[in-house]
Amino acid sequence: MRAYYYDNSDKDQREQHDSGEAVSIEQLEALGVEYRKFTGSDEENLAAVEKLCQERSYKNRDEIKISPSLLPNYEEKIKTFFTEHIHEDEEIRFILEGAGYFDVRDVLDKWVRIFVEKGDLLVVPAGIYHRFTLDTSNYIRAMRLFKEDPKWTPINRPLADNNELRIQYLRKVGTLFC
Repeated sequence: MRAYYYDNSDKDQREQHDSGEAVSIEQLEALGVEYRKFTGSDEENLAAVEKLCQERSYKNRDEIKISPSLLPNYEEKIKTFFTEHIHEDEEIRFILEGAGYFDVRDVLDKWVRIFVEKGDLLVVPAGIYHRFTLDTSNYIRAMRLFKEDPKWTPINRPLADNNELRIQYLRKVGTLFC
């Protein structure tokens, strides 16, 4: 995992977009983003993820593979994933193969780009504005973990601005003082 501020250039969204300004794990944690790296064998990593599922009460999971050959209307779908949105549940992804980028908004509304690859587990909190894209390899295989029944319902900006979970998130990170 590597995190940094997004450079906001017009290059393809799958490019690095590295501004040169690094973001630490502590800064990510202050935004409510959690990160873990699993470096064992595939079996050891899956056992560690299973332990995490028990600790955090994740009851369901599925696996997603994204590539031009596996996802119909690939270019259109990638643009959809890259639309700024929130979820009302935390988003948990364990990367099994390939690589991609999660972008999250910081407290000043700037994009932070988080590069994830095999062995990375990322928890994006409910209510944070974020988006996702693959890197230039155009392939990722990830396990998605859920506390309840699997659902992936994005609420796009600006519709999410007044969402109760968005407001709770802002209070939690200290950017809403009412």
